[in-house]
Amino acid sequence: MTVRHALFRRPFVRFLFVGGLNTLIGLGVSYGLLHLASFSYWGATFAGNAFGAVNSYMLNRKFTFASQASVSRSFIKFVIVITICYFFAFDSGLWLARVAVPAFPHLSEAVVNDIAVVTSTVIYTLINYFGQKLVVFRETRKPHESEA
Repeated sequence: MTVRHALFRRPFVRFLFVGGLNTLIGLGVSYGLLHLASFSYWGATFAGNAFGAVNSYMLNRKFTFASQASVSRSFIKFVIVITICYFFAFDSGLWLARVAVPAFPHLSEAVVNDIAVVTSTVIYTLINYFGQKLVVFRETRKPHESEA
């Protein structure tokens, strides 16, 4: 068994892989809207996360958690979990970035928002994993042998 195969047997590793793809999508949309379309922090990050969320639901349902939960029930739970995670993480990330600003008075508002987006994304990823695993896709089958 290769190291890659052994790693991909773990749901958290699969979640991080899917999350990496979702993050590229979400950050791409967020930064594009923030810098190219002059959206607000909240508008840009909400739209970016919405795009990433569509991809997230499909890949996490099939690949990460191999869920057999009904689509209608799991999707409603998914929307609730990501919404709670979004507001908690992105409010916390913005707050943390703004708390750090006095230590770096030369930073522009745009840089503070960029730092907030990255910080928030890390917080979001961690709390979202547990929400998806414990709430949304709890009814699972195990196609990847042992699920450590």
